Amino acid sequence: MLIQRVLTALILLPLLIAAIAFLPPPALYAVFCAAGLIAGWEWAGLMKAPAPSTAIRAGFVASCAALLAAGWLLREHALWVCVAAGLWWLLAIGLVRGYPGNFERSRPGLPVMWLIGVLLIVPTMLSLWMLHAMPNGPWRVFFLFFLVFAADTGAYLAGRNFGKHKLAPSVSPGKTVEGMVGGLLLCAAWAACAGPWVFPIDSPVQIVQLVVLCLFVALFSVLGDLVESLFKRAAGVKDSGTILPGHGGMLDRVDSILAGAPMMALGLTLLKL
Repeated sequence: MLIQRVLTALILLPLLIAAIAFLPPPALYAVFCAAGLIAGWEWAGLMKAPAPSTAIRAGFVASCAALLAAGWLLREHALWVCVAAGLWWLLAIGLVRGYPGNFERSRPGLPVMWLIGVLLIVPTMLSLWMLHAMPNGPWRVFFLFFLVFAADTGAYLAGRNFGKHKLAPSVSPGKTVEGMVGGLLLCAAWAACAGPWVFPIDSPVQIVQLVVLCLFVALFSVLGDLVESLFKRAAGVKDSGTILPGHGGMLDRVDSILAGAPMMALGLTLLKL
């Protein structure tokens, strides 16, 4: 398993870095959309797990593809899609806090799961395009990815050494409050150190604004991880798919980005950074 994880990372990571660094925004958007549609196929599998029909999967992927194409044509309004995503993620907090009781009372049906899936995938791909299309765009995307990585790494290290209080035991028993705090501290350090090299920061106030934004993005990335874990647990599956040997599915790899990317794009736009 470890060898598979390492080999998959060694193959895909250089390709991802090269795509972000050298592809123009339209081409990179197509790459992100391809990854999003794979994640969409996996999400549709959670709708009627453990045996989703091919028709449900194909229909959901087709609807996401149509919306992603429409989003590109109407990309000047992409910010509003990020706002819609932010509202969904705020509602998702209640979903996580109420699990499993809320699912025992009334599990989301196919239309609701369909809508949630769209809100997970479409805003993420548009927001990644927004980041890449901004000045110094490739570095903004790298900054976001490393921010999410810092949140995960800090949470793992702090949780392993100091974790005592469970964050969401019914959803993800391994996550702790101490781990989350450790992740936030590492994210704050990353934002303060790397931010001035990536963003047009002219004053200490802007550094503080960026750090606060990154803390919010990190919190949302944790929420994205929890939400995906919730729906996998409700569906009775360990991984969303098997497309990435040693890592599970595409959805398993991008769950934190699903919540973090729209918040980063929205925050940077509002702060004019």
